[in-house]
Amino acid sequence: MFGLSDLVSLVISAFIILPVVTFLRESGYLIASAIFGVTNPRLTIGSGPRFKKFGIFDIRKYYHLYSWFSFDSLKRDSKFAYICIYAGPILVNLIIALVINMLLANGFLENYRTFFERFIFYVFYYVLFDIVPMFTVNGKPNNGMIIYEMLRYGKRIDDNNEPFLPATTDVEEEVQEQMEKIEEKIEEEKKGDSPPRS
Repeated sequence: MFGLSDLVSLVISAFIILPVVTFLRESGYLIASAIFGVTNPRLTIGSGPRFKKFGIFDIRKYYHLYSWFSFDSLKRDSKFAYICIYAGPILVNLIIALVINMLLANGFLENYRTFFERFIFYVFYYVLFDIVPMFTVNGKPNNGMIIYEMLRYGKRIDDNNEPFLPATTDVEEEVQEQMEKIEEKIEEEKKGDSPPRS
């Protein structure tokens, strides 16, 4: 039976564990790309209009699971570099899960065992859907499929020509357009709410 404790667990999973796991996954791109040198890196957290921008971190208004990494170009452009960048999220989540699992197995973190066991579950959930080669709902390949295609063919061969990781410049242009539309809407609402001038 689904009880109050299950509801608390669900809320913790949905609003704490999943966003943290998502952030760690996206930071895997950031770490790998730092090694190979990318221009204009950005880690976007959340979706919708921009809330605040801190250096390379772009915080959006609707924060939850949806986050992504973007960059404009790769300084050391090679097949190996791309494989490492797409493997970055898988490796970061895998390393974190194995370290936490090792700590639990050796008696550490006992007071928070349930929390960390759930955390490990969601980390492996992301790793599984990242590493098994497949196409996502929007027709884009996941990281496993990109790595497979890069190893087998030396390039992406899927039909979707959109870049898997968007260019930061393109993302910034979309944000600016979105913010302009929001400002225009606010101005229209102000004009509609204000009493007519005589």
